[in-house]
Parts: sequence; C-alpha cells; structure tokens
Amino acid sequence: MYRPADKNLITDIAGLRVGHATDEAVRSGVTALICAGAWSAGVDVRGGGPGTRETDALSPENLVGRAHAVVLAGGSVFGLAAADGVAAALSAQGIGLEFRQGSPHIPIVPSAVLHDLGNGGDKNWGQTPPYRDLGLRALEAAGAEFALGAVGAGRGAMAGLVKGGLGSASLDLGEGLIVGALVALNSVGSALMPDGKTYWAWAFELDGEFGAGGPPPRGMDLSDPAPDESRLLAVGRLRPGSNTTLAVVACNADLTTVECKRVAMMAQDGIARAVRPAHTPFDGDTVFALASGEVQLRGNLHRAAGVGRIGSAAADCLARAIARAVHFSNPPA
Repeated sequence: MYRPADKNLITDIAGLRVGHATDEAVRSGVTALICAGAWSAGVDVRGGGPGTRETDALSPENLVGRAHAVVLAGGSVFGLAAADGVAAALSAQGIGLEFRQGSPHIPIVPSAVLHDLGNGGDKNWGQTPPYRDLGLRALEAAGAEFALGAVGAGRGAMAGLVKGGLGSASLDLGEGLIVGALVALNSVGSALMPDGKTYWAWAFELDGEFGAGGPPPRGMDLSDPAPDESRLLAVGRLRPGSNTTLAVVACNADLTTVECKRVAMMAQDGIARAVRPAHTPFDGDTVFALASGEVQLRGNLHRAAGVGRIGSAAADCLARAIARAVHFSNPPA
C-alpha cells in the first residue's frame, strides 16, 4: 500500500525547496517553491477568475516549458509583484536562461495569486504593496521543511466559511518515484461536509494526517454540498476572482512539458474531490506541475501509463493537501 514519503511534504521531491513570508499586519503572504535548476513544467487553469503571470511560458507549443521557481501569493493583482522579487534575486545569483553572454540571467518564475483583500488586514499600502519584499523573504526562507496552516500565501485564506490556508502532502509510489502537492486554499467551496467536521477528502487520508475523522455519519444529507450562499454574500466572497485554490504538484520523473500539462490537468481532480463546489466563476483555480527528471519512465505505452499513474497520485495528494490546509489552520479549541 502506498504511504506518504519521509516528510509528507512536496519537498520530499529532491531538489525542491519551499519558503514562506507572512505579513501579520496585512494578513497576507507569499509562498515560493524553488527548483534545483530549470525543471519541466506545465499549468492548468480552471477557475473563472484567475490571476497569473508567465503561464504562457509553460504552454507546450511555446519555447521554454520549464520553470526555475513557482510563486503563490495573496494580494490579488498586487501579489503578482512577489514573483518580481524572486526573479530579480535568482537572476543576481546567476540562475536563469542566458541568451547572450554577459546579459542578465532570465529566471522563469510562473506565479498565481489569490484574493485575500477583504480579510480585515491593513491594506493601506498606497503605492508600495509589500509583495515584492515578501517574495524576497520567501526565497530567503526556502528549505526542505516548512509550516502548514495560516502562513505564507495561505495566511489570509478562507475555505467556504472556515479558515483555509497552506497544505502539503506526498506519496511514495515505490521504485524511487515520489509525487507531492502543495496548495494555498482560498475557495468559495467548502472542504467540509454539511456536518462541519467531516472532510470531503476523508477517504484519501493516510496515517491520520488530518485528524482521522473518518467517514461521515450515517444518514447525513449530502444533497446540498454548497456553503450557505447568503452568508458568503454577507461577507463579500461571491465576487469573481475573490477566492481561488492555487496548487503545485511535483514529481521526480523525467516528464516533458506536455506530460506535465497532463499531470496538472489530472491533478485538478484533487480539488474537485476535496472542495465543493469547485472551479466556480468566483475562483481562479490554478494548478502547476513540476518534474525534476531524476527517475526515468519507460517508453511508449508503458510511459503513458506511468504519466497517468503520476497524475492520479498527484490528484490524491492534492485532495489530502487541501484537507491538511484546513486541519492546520483550524486547530481544535
């Protein structure tokens, strides 16, 4: 039976580091994922109100199809500046593409943002939003271990009517193959069933990683899984682009850009398994996929089966990461 890898974090993928920077006054933050080199990458966007940067660079028909880092941030459009800080710092370290000797290195740093501007924090930043500096701080903090819960890009997040946050999980598929996921959960939909206790993702839990709540009580009415719309309207969350689930899935296989795209598409199912409703007009749901290239897949049909296996595992990891985000952001009283 498959189990989580050593840390049960996306950084179980060797060469991947994660760092958070959190501004408690603003109630927002940034999470940066740093690759050990230019990794194959893809992205899939399914929410109706996305906020992104450099996603076109990962399109299979375009030139690059690789990433040196991925940045997730709060702050809506202002949070896109976090990737500026990360890109500038990586370039100064000599990391990135070099098209002409002596010219600045060009790191590819795709980014996506969630909307946390209505969470009560101090957003009176005038012409100097904090996100570029938060991006620099997140890069400096990047390592193999990182916190889960209301930190980094998940600091000001909500999931339905409870706190969202930052979650991560991994899966060891054997023979050296590892898959992991990281999520910043700020969804319109809820990760909890109507009883407010049972996770929609309960069936995917491993080793009690989000409280071992088990299956829903017998006879629970599941006919209306959506959060109370009147309450969501009252707190101003039913506006296009005002929410969003952002995720990164990663593996250590030698996937191409096209294959990363397929894994990102499959991983979106993890959101649908763990959040209801998902991919609404009010969300900007975006999933990035990264592959380090360490483990070789066999060719032809065997290779396609391997990609499908990785995509399925990525969806499961993402569902678990979503439940862990809520679990760590809402500790028992």
